[in-house]
Amino acid sequence: MAEHEVGSIVAGKVIKVAPFGAIVALEGGGQGLVHISQVANTFVQDINEYVKVNDEVKVKILSIDPETHRISLSIRAALPKPEHTEGPKNHRPRDNRGSRNDGSANDFEEKMKEFLKQSNDKMATLNKRANKR
Repeated sequence: MAEHEVGSIVAGKVIKVAPFGAIVALEGGGQGLVHISQVANTFVQDINEYVKVNDEVKVKILSIDPETHRISLSIRAALPKPEHTEGPKNHRPRDNRGSRNDGSANDFEEKMKEFLKQSNDKMATLNKRANKR
């Protein structure tokens, strides 16, 4: 295995994709894991939307375990830094109630209703199991 340094950015090729991350073969030898949380600057629900086998990627070496030789990698940390813009982040106009004007309040309410339904279903199942004992 080639010697790699923590903090360096190297080229690699995705050789396997799993629900939890991607295995990347590093230029110069060796391979490491890019955890799903290190794939992009946004929340990644499905890693397959971001990387595929045989993709060429730039990765930053986050850590190397000297005993197991496991290498932790990050695509996110190897991305160029966004240019600084003036003003608050993600600023969008608000309406009189303080919610955003993009329908997100309705989306939130729908998600909360679904969460509450799932929670109630799970509690009912747990209560049935408890009552059988």
